[in-house]
Amino acid sequence: MAPRAIWKGSIKIAELVCPVAMYTAASTSERISLHMINRKTGHRLRRVYVDTKTDKPVEREDQVKGYETSEGQYVVLEPEEIAAAVPESDKTLRVDGFITCKRIESTYFDKPYYLLPSNDIAEETFILIREALRKQKSAAIAHAVLFRRLRPVLIRAHRKGLIATTLNFDYEVRSAKEAFGGIAQRKIDPEMLELAQHILKTKSGKFDPESFNDRYEEALAEMVKAKIEGRKVIPLRRPEPTKSNDLLEALRESAGVKGGAKTKKPARKATRKTNSSKSKTAASSARKKAS
Repeated sequence: MAPRAIWKGSIKIAELVCPVAMYTAASTSERISLHMINRKTGHRLRRVYVDTKTDKPVEREDQVKGYETSEGQYVVLEPEEIAAAVPESDKTLRVDGFITCKRIESTYFDKPYYLLPSNDIAEETFILIREALRKQKSAAIAHAVLFRRLRPVLIRAHRKGLIATTLNFDYEVRSAKEAFGGIAQRKIDPEMLELAQHILKTKSGKFDPESFNDRYEEALAEMVKAKIEGRKVIPLRRPEPTKSNDLLEALRESAGVKGGAKTKKPARKATRKTNSSKSKTAASSARKKAS
């Protein structure tokens, strides 16, 4: 089944208007889904809202949202009042300006979406916008009402189409200065730094998403499969973190250095893509059995 567009509207750059459709680019729908059940009966559970003072369930018509003004004190917001705060939408991704792709701060990235022309008539204008962005190595900063909020959106050329990434607001992004403030200033041993750079160089490769393994998903799939088949699950041991006094030796071993002498061409461990493919196939099979 072809995916359904989650939003339809237009990109507007000055007087240039291009009808587009937005599709989810990343989804968690293929993950194994777990449910809460009653251990004694095996029946599925449902969530019930309970009054924290009376411990009694609250009927749906009495459930409203509120903002806490002080401890235990709330201002009640009725559903129609909240709806009135949602900005009106004209279904337009209105471009405010352009920036070079190298100047994009990735910590502001939220979720990616694919943009496609919504009809055949829009295709020429769509390709024009895509190629202009690609040639200039630029991204468009736009805004539109998406999911009840006026959201900033970054639009870039992506293969045969465009990719629109919703951006976090400034107040949603933690200060990097505060986050990293507790990291101490340390001088790194020149030999350790040289070995680390050497390891990075010998392990360099290309970005290949197909080689990524969701170890949690695979372990969960194997666990479900084992439970269905009545087998015992043996948990994997986590690797121990490298201690400070073992750091230099670990670097030397990683770089293929023996006895303190550096080798010019350290042995590289070949990565076999077939193993990854087999692992993914096994996880997929387990997922089907679990579902």
